[in-house]
Amino acid sequence: MVDPDLVQQDFQHRLREIPPQGMGLSVDVYSPNLLELVNKLREQGLRPGYLEVFKAATTALTTVRQAVPDIPLAYHGEGLWITQPDVQESPFFQQDVGEMVTQLNSIQSFWLNHECAMKQMAGYSFGTYLPPLYTSMSAEVVAENIATVQQAMDRQCGRPDGAAPLFLLEMPPLTYFAAGTMAIPHFFRLVAALVPCGLVLDIGHLWTVYRYTAACRRMSLEQFVKEFLDEFPLERVVEIHVAGLACHESVDGAERGEVLPAWIDAHAAPIPSILFTMLEQVLVHPNLVSLRAVALEVDTKPIDTTVEEYAEAVRRFSLLVQQTMVRGMAPARSMDLTRPPLAVQEPMCQSDRQQLRDEYTRYAQIISGQAPIAGPEWQEVAAEETGLTRYRMFYVPHEILHWGGDLAEMFPQTCLALLERGICLTEFVVFWFRLPRPITQSYDFFLLKIERFLEFVTERAPDARVCVQQECDMLRLAYAQANEVVESVMEMERIR
Repeated sequence: MVDPDLVQQDFQHRLREIPPQGMGLSVDVYSPNLLELVNKLREQGLRPGYLEVFKAATTALTTVRQAVPDIPLAYHGEGLWITQPDVQESPFFQQDVGEMVTQLNSIQSFWLNHECAMKQMAGYSFGTYLPPLYTSMSAEVVAENIATVQQAMDRQCGRPDGAAPLFLLEMPPLTYFAAGTMAIPHFFRLVAALVPCGLVLDIGHLWTVYRYTAACRRMSLEQFVKEFLDEFPLERVVEIHVAGLACHESVDGAERGEVLPAWIDAHAAPIPSILFTMLEQVLVHPNLVSLRAVALEVDTKPIDTTVEEYAEAVRRFSLLVQQTMVRGMAPARSMDLTRPPLAVQEPMCQSDRQQLRDEYTRYAQIISGQAPIAGPEWQEVAAEETGLTRYRMFYVPHEILHWGGDLAEMFPQTCLALLERGICLTEFVVFWFRLPRPITQSYDFFLLKIERFLEFVTERAPDARVCVQQECDMLRLAYAQANEVVESVMEMERIR
């Protein structure tokens, strides 16, 4: 049985190894070009307290580390899918953890930030993050998987000070719906009681919780934020994110009867002023005692917009962020803690694990339109189907056909051949979700689309197989070359 007090003691020990980072940016190495962004910031007299870089090629991350030796780097991982009850059984899990460890070491990160979300579950794949099932069994699995990853970091990661990175769990966005049997703050409080992880609170994600649960019909946003923060384990929040919100291009954002916009997480979009109002409410909360960093998430955002928004955020919040970090640092310094061994909970029994597997299979089938809404986790969703209908009818088809590569642009000759045979591309969406499929490689949605489209064309138009195979080969080659070119350009930027 895990002792929550020992878990908290372990967290405090790990936390005191992380110095305050202040205000920074959460960025992608490739889009926009990170070194160009840093140079633009410097031209304006702006120096980020840190950069949280998203998972990329290890060589690219190493180049960044060499190019900006004066800026601390943190790491945003992807692909571990810690929400899933069978993730550790995947043949690629240890490989992905090993790559993550290598990248953490290459940039000397103080933490690993990972979304409490997934893009793959029960043999089904998606292009963007989906929230977990908010149930007690799901929380236990998340904690168990985090403990496994943290143990790997404890063994294999090391900075010059000898400390290992801390696992930070990020509360994910809601894209129109949430399913579960427990309140979201209670879910994260249960996880925090079982494993000594830190948390990342994303202000935009918090807005989507308000928008796509019953809360927006019961109370004001200000009251919701207050009640949420009072219940959420805010004392575990190490980092705060702020990103843009926007209506998705596949959805009419002004549907009749809707007072609030149908915004979802959108890093390329401007940050609406309401998020800065929420940020101020969070920063002054007395339970926020472990804060080390606040980042604007700006991957895919134009550089000029990023510079403008960051300058405004620093002007408005730099002093308040500093005061909040100082508030939490004094107790941590005064503690004389000897970190206990990482607490390990009893593994979930096989029957509960199988039940959770079945629940995630139903989850994937419900949101892809293959199964009706059923089960205790889906009662609130069933009571208000607008969000799920929006996701199933508009967002998912757009994601499969256009996100991470537009099929008509990726396969122009093959799509023309399909059109001549009367085969509509929307049939590919049905094909995509027809059956669960074994995982054949570490997650890469672009490569996954290539693989699946080849299968689809081979089945529906076998006489076009030569054409689609040629386009697949060209796409894979161009993808590999593009990554190499970007890394070469970054190296040249670094040398200059």
